[in-house]
Amino acid sequence: MTPDFNLLITLDALLEEGSVAGAAKRLGLSASAMSRALARLRETTGDPLLVRAGRGLIPTPRAQILRDEVARLVQETRAVLRPQQEVDPASLERTFRLRSSDGFVEAVGPALLARLAVEAPGVRLHFLAKPDKESGPLRRGELDFETGVIGATTAPELRTQALFQDHFVAVVHPDHPLCDGTLTVARYAAARHVLVSRRGQPHSPIDEILAGQGRRRTITTLVPGFATALALVRESNLVATVPHLHCASLLGDLVTLPLPFALPGIRVALLWHPSQDADPGHRWLRALIRDTCARPPYHTGATDTP
Repeated sequence: MTPDFNLLITLDALLEEGSVAGAAKRLGLSASAMSRALARLRETTGDPLLVRAGRGLIPTPRAQILRDEVARLVQETRAVLRPQQEVDPASLERTFRLRSSDGFVEAVGPALLARLAVEAPGVRLHFLAKPDKESGPLRRGELDFETGVIGATTAPELRTQALFQDHFVAVVHPDHPLCDGTLTVARYAAARHVLVSRRGQPHSPIDEILAGQGRRRTITTLVPGFATALALVRESNLVATVPHLHCASLLGDLVTLPLPFALPGIRVALLWHPSQDADPGHRWLRALIRDTCARPPYHTGATDTP
């Protein structure tokens, strides 16, 4: 039979007060209700626990043995059920796992780690590779956070927090012919391009926009990441179209050119599983990441959303 753990609180009050009336007053019960509770305790433990001695009650040897242990159990139970306190970053000792692209780590990582070193030296932030957009690792607790663009494959139960808005630019090396004069749709389409596609798709929304204007660009090669695309651009006459802020730390002496057509921007967000929502340490680090991305050159304006 499952024990009634409420009896522990009753027993603690009885042993502390040494009287039925005192224990009843302490727990806000009637004297008759406390007497019934004492009867249940006697039946459960097989011991009288408190016996009459003159006008008062005295604990049995078994009750004396139980007194300290019961008090400790009640105190620990109350601590477990107490609302979590705000975390002290300076004393926090914990490792968090963030899955993100190389571009995010290179762009935001240095500032984030610098703040952690000062504000929470016991916190370690591990950056993990992001080979896909699968939400399983967050659901299974293998990750604490993930950064990315919210899309159709994002699990609906995940929490999200916008970090910054980004826009696409064309990138070429300093001696590229496109650096001379205005970049038009015709000149952009006529250039040789490197396409970034994690899934190996040979086209993108840009190609749909160009097709709507009767244009088609030449995609010379396809790569899985922005860093690789920019490395190729640096040593060739290829053009890469990449998110500006996301790739800022990778550009070096490369030249960015505004696109000659309208292309929707992207909102980079932080994602986590709702099981982490109320955790004080997790909540604190979420705020730190958001604040770091709110500083120039990044921008934010969103709060936690379901």
